[in-house]
Amino acid sequence: MASPAPPPDIEQIYQAHQPWLKSWLGRKLGDIHCASDIVQDVFVRLLSRSDPTPIKEPRALLTTIAQRVLASHWRREQLERAYLDALAQQPVPLALSPEAHSILLETLHEVDQLLQGLPQAVRQAFLLSQLDGLKQAEIAAVMGISLTTVKRYLMRAAMQCYFDQSA
Repeated sequence: MASPAPPPDIEQIYQAHQPWLKSWLGRKLGDIHCASDIVQDVFVRLLSRSDPTPIKEPRALLTTIAQRVLASHWRREQLERAYLDALAQQPVPLALSPEAHSILLETLHEVDQLLQGLPQAVRQAFLLSQLDGLKQAEIAAVMGISLTTVKRYLMRAAMQCYFDQSA
């Protein structure tokens, strides 16, 4: 389905003022391609306006609309820069191949299954050690148990993982 033709006054305004507006925006932006995009946005807004009164000062109206579109463009650009800066501050994620990802998930599932047979306190001590990297004394402090108990828990968990007793 074809789109309706623009009103005759808008078409005349486009033909008469589009080159001037594109040149004006090109000087402001320093980028004629971006200026062309903004000119199109200006005329789309002009076409979608609900005021039926004839346009008496086309350049003034085009300038006002263009300044609003420019302000929106610059806000969007500023937001994009801030987002990209924030992303740059993040550590580079590890990119796993599908095969490595599958192996990792399978291994995690197996370890989870092995730990299921252990008491909660033993699992917690093991996970604090392996995932959080806590030392035995830190685990004792976190869990409120003795260092000897932590050592015993870690030994039991290691034995369960390395020498699966359910097999």
